[in-house]
Amino acid sequence: MNEKAAFIKDLSLPAIAAPMFLISGPQLVIECCKNGIVGTFPALNQRTTEGFEEWVVEIKSQLKAFEAETGKKAAPFGVNLIVHPTNPRLEADLQVCIKHQVPLIITSLGAVSQLVNAVHSYGGLVFHDIIKKRHAEKAAEAGVDGLILVSAGAGGHAGTINPISLVAEIKKFFHKTIILSGCLSTGRDIATALQMGADLAYMGTRFINTKESKAPEEYQKMIIDSDADDVVYTAAVSGVHANFLYDSLKATGITEADLKKDTKIDFGKELDTEAKAWKTIWSAGQGVTSIDNVPTVSELITTLKSEFKSSIEEQAKRLEIYPK
Repeated sequence: MNEKAAFIKDLSLPAIAAPMFLISGPQLVIECCKNGIVGTFPALNQRTTEGFEEWVVEIKSQLKAFEAETGKKAAPFGVNLIVHPTNPRLEADLQVCIKHQVPLIITSLGAVSQLVNAVHSYGGLVFHDIIKKRHAEKAAEAGVDGLILVSAGAGGHAGTINPISLVAEIKKFFHKTIILSGCLSTGRDIATALQMGADLAYMGTRFINTKESKAPEEYQKMIIDSDADDVVYTAAVSGVHANFLYDSLKATGITEADLKKDTKIDFGKELDTEAKAWKTIWSAGQGVTSIDNVPTVSELITTLKSEFKSSIEEQAKRLEIYPK
């Protein structure tokens, strides 16, 4: 059955600003939603469940005020939950999401039907991120509403499969919402994602370099100064393979030998340790090659919409050359 997320048609641009560890906060989420794209953040960006709930309340109240003042409908917001045995906050954070009826839940490192059913009970949607077919099949069995295909070159915990192959493979058996992640930094990239068969583009690195992100200026400057070759894929930081900026790894004294090591995943007792590491070891995708500024979210989305429209129009003109 073909079931696409209903909110897609109400967006100003078919895009989601991805939840980024230590980077995404209420200000970034709110500005994304006000400007017509989905804004998201990880629950673990707040150190406690109580703090997480405060953020949810802040986002909901400000978006409600925006709608009352402007008469415009804000895009929905989402929360990322780590579904892993070592995350001691999962159940408590999920209860906050249920209590406040968070519109979109993004799950990582595990898809379970009980969580999906809980979110569906209040009308919410669940999108799950995957890097390979086996993970997608398990998530589909759990009843998720969308799959986030994290392809080669994406920031954070990325996969290694080419996006064209990954989309084609998943669409053979999954007919709900498809979201593509990996090196998407421009409006043309968003159009390309749709051309490949995705319903939404998932953009992380591009939103690190916005005024409303929590990234320090040094981080944003390193993104501007970096190219795709400056992005390193390693499991040495968190136990899960992810892409990081080489200069930030080098600055902390990490060696080539260190980059080949794996560490044990633990989102419980090691959460503070990992947070400290990610504050100085900066993640980014290969899409850094297209980023050269730090605009406000509003300015960025305006640019993305213009690039998206121009790209679609440009492709339409090609039909005059290749009509058959």
